[in-house]
Amino acid sequence: MVGLKMARRRLLLLLKPLDVYPSNQSSGISRLTNPKMTQVVNYLDNRRTVHNEAIKFCQNVLKKKFVDWDTVFRNNLVEPIRDVDLVVTIGGDGTLLQASHFMDNSIPVLGVNSDPTKVEEVEKLNEDIDATRSTGYLCAATIKNFEQILDDILEDRTVASEVARMSVRVNTQQLPTYALNDVLVAHPCPATVSRFSFRIWREGEQCSSFVNSRSSGLRVSTAAGSTAAMLSAGGFAMPIFLSDLQYMVREPISPGVDSTVMHGVVKSNESMDIKWFSTEGLIYIDGSHIMFSVQFGDTIELSPRAPSLKVFLPSHLLL
Repeated sequence: MVGLKMARRRLLLLLKPLDVYPSNQSSGISRLTNPKMTQVVNYLDNRRTVHNEAIKFCQNVLKKKFVDWDTVFRNNLVEPIRDVDLVVTIGGDGTLLQASHFMDNSIPVLGVNSDPTKVEEVEKLNEDIDATRSTGYLCAATIKNFEQILDDILEDRTVASEVARMSVRVNTQQLPTYALNDVLVAHPCPATVSRFSFRIWREGEQCSSFVNSRSSGLRVSTAAGSTAAMLSAGGFAMPIFLSDLQYMVREPISPGVDSTVMHGVVKSNESMDIKWFSTEGLIYIDGSHIMFSVQFGDTIELSPRAPSLKVFLPSHLLL
């Protein structure tokens, strides 16, 4: 009896661009005479080289596998990702986040951290420059284990995890993308005060009073995003599989308001309504590249009830 022929898998390779770091050959950089500036440029040029080598390494691995793949730089991605069995991002968390905005829950994603931080490099250069490289919090692979993880995926020895995202509505209209990391609502000028109010709803009923705020904006993160800007601002890390959201008013300047209401949690069965009272504002989703405008009187609803994303996570996040 002849067995069924195994279907050839189809992949999309999504890449961080090579030009995000300056090169020693770039115009003007070769004329630098300040030793410290030269050191910084050499470090950044090395990051670009390491990233490029990681791309070539992963492509060479794919050539040995029973797969077909297309390669796209993340800044050229404009259409929803469809008709592939797996998305492999090569870069860091930013590249995986970019992929997530074009993906539904039917396709899993594997992140490859192409340029992980080198402890010995940080120790050597710490007094001169910030030598940290890519965090890759959501990236399960580096070039050291990429082939093994890919084999596990192709041979169905591992499954992707469901990671929660956040939905955003403006005046009841659903925005066309979901936040995997966080949402920042703020005035377009960071030096301008943002004026807004917010409250929490549970199952259609208001469960908190309006909190009125003058500040530099409001950040709301998912569990996956709680270890990024939220943690740096004084928030707390949340278990990766939680569907709750965490919010924090940035630099509040509201006298007489209980500071404890400026930082809290939106549970998985709750949502947050924000009333915007500045002339203009922006909703930033997962960083600075995706933004939507709001104006005076608009209502923004943030909710944990959004389609999840299938991600092959690092093993330490699965513990």
